Amino acid sequence: MGGIAAIAREAGFKVTGSDRQVYPPMSDQLRDLGVDVIEGFDIDQLELKPDLFVIGNVMTRGMPIIEEILDRKLPFCSGPAWLYDYVLKDRHVIAVSGTHGKTTTTSMAAWLLEHAGLNPGYLIGGVPANFDVSARLGSSPYFVIEADEYDTAFFDKQSKFLHYRPDTLVINNIEFDHADIFKDLDAIFWQFHQLLRMLPGKGRVIANGNDANVSTLLDKGCWTQVESFTSAQSAADGWRVARGDRGQLEVYQGDELQGECYWPHPGEHNLENALAALLACHAAGVDLQECLTGLGTFNGVKRRMELLVDSGDIRIYDDFAHHPTAIKRALAGAREICDGRLLAVLEPRSNTMKMGVHQGTLADSLSAADEVWALQPEGIDWDLSEQLSGDHMHVEHDVEAIVAGARAAAQAGDVIVIMSNGGFQGIYGLFAAEFSAS
Repeated sequence: MGGIAAIAREAGFKVTGSDRQVYPPMSDQLRDLGVDVIEGFDIDQLELKPDLFVIGNVMTRGMPIIEEILDRKLPFCSGPAWLYDYVLKDRHVIAVSGTHGKTTTTSMAAWLLEHAGLNPGYLIGGVPANFDVSARLGSSPYFVIEADEYDTAFFDKQSKFLHYRPDTLVINNIEFDHADIFKDLDAIFWQFHQLLRMLPGKGRVIANGNDANVSTLLDKGCWTQVESFTSAQSAADGWRVARGDRGQLEVYQGDELQGECYWPHPGEHNLENALAALLACHAAGVDLQECLTGLGTFNGVKRRMELLVDSGDIRIYDDFAHHPTAIKRALAGAREICDGRLLAVLEPRSNTMKMGVHQGTLADSLSAADEVWALQPEGIDWDLSEQLSGDHMHVEHDVEAIVAGARAAAQAGDVIVIMSNGGFQGIYGLFAAEFSAS
């Protein structure tokens, strides 16, 4: 919704918005754009007399402003519906979907188009380092969007990505997530299947050929040309990505090397994200070598293995990982750049994690770390310490104890990875103050 506000502002609309506890980097971005953010959802906001209320999916029945909008029959729509009507319907839309990697892959695709001189519009659920903002209108026919499967609004329970009508669709992977709105994996398959039914026959699907659930989805029916990608050793006639002997990214079609580029980003998942973005932009008409050159200048995304502190002896990274698969991939990537021990700090904050859906796989997802500190969330009915047992696992009830424990344990050469999809009760500032002073 913050990105949609930025696009609307750029399109010439006066924009205000309301939310609770907005945190950086989005809060900083909105302030810099001149978008006023009102704390809370009181009805006195109606005195602004907006022409249209664009309602995000955190809003629910019972909120004072929602009840008043409905009682007065004031004009409203969802964020995705507004975006299609005012921005997407006349554009070539590249949509990036999947349980993991959406933000990074979308950022890469937007940068490849920008590097090729195409000035795309984009909407990204994070702030890419190659751009100043997470969303912009753009001036070319191309628009790149992070296509989330989460539901649209309290009055529209279909997935947001069904509103976007993409020409090119990336499917990075599919796993069970968002247990607060999806009953099971089949419910997620159903939404993705509806998306495939809406794709134009002349469009393109860029699909992870190494993901069994993606293959299951495509077997349910696909009427659009599919290009598969993988990081596996063999890709038959499809596309494959690998890290070369000198650390560079190499792209193959079948067994034939198509090109390579500089690649400093750790993790196999980032190799796959890069190939997916490259194929999406190549399908839209960008020369493959131009795409590779662009990838070599991609600088990453804030809160995706972002270096927070480098004390000279100890490095601390911030990562958005909150699903067990994402946690495992993030730590595997961190291990590649770690000379000493790997210390993990986790806030299990997502609704799915708080519901305990992934509690049985949490310990395995953290297995790459030498020591782990996890925050026990308030108001949940399961105990992290029952899942995270062992001398190297530390479950705490406040962030100060986590920082103190990590400070006492950290040694020269160690890497600390902090993982949360939220503000983590200000732990980033505490870590920065504690370790920067060393």
